Amino acid sequence: MASNKEYLDFILGQLSEVDGVSYRPMMGEYLLYVQGKLIGGIYDDRFLVKPTKSALEFLPEAEKESPYEGAKEMLLVDNLDNKQLLQDLLQTMAKELSPAKKKR
Repeated sequence: MASNKEYLDFILGQLSEVDGVSYRPMMGEYLLYVQGKLIGGIYDDRFLVKPTKSALEFLPEAEKESPYEGAKEMLLVDNLDNKQLLQDLLQTMAKELSPAKKKR
């Protein structure tokens, strides 16, 4: 099942004050980046982020879910109405993650 563009737009609206947020469509889903760093994505209308140290601290109760069959588990972000939490989470994760690898 592909993700809904309206769901992506809602998430991007919640993250509108975070510098460098971008996305890339990928097979009906959306990969999310902050300052060129892959932080997670929208999969089947679920906002999932990498289980980094900072993400685990921000979301200690988060369920771990696989974005698709055979993929590593990620953290389900379900408190989508807390705009400040989402912004703080992504900004902190961006400091922790390495830049995305460039394609040759």
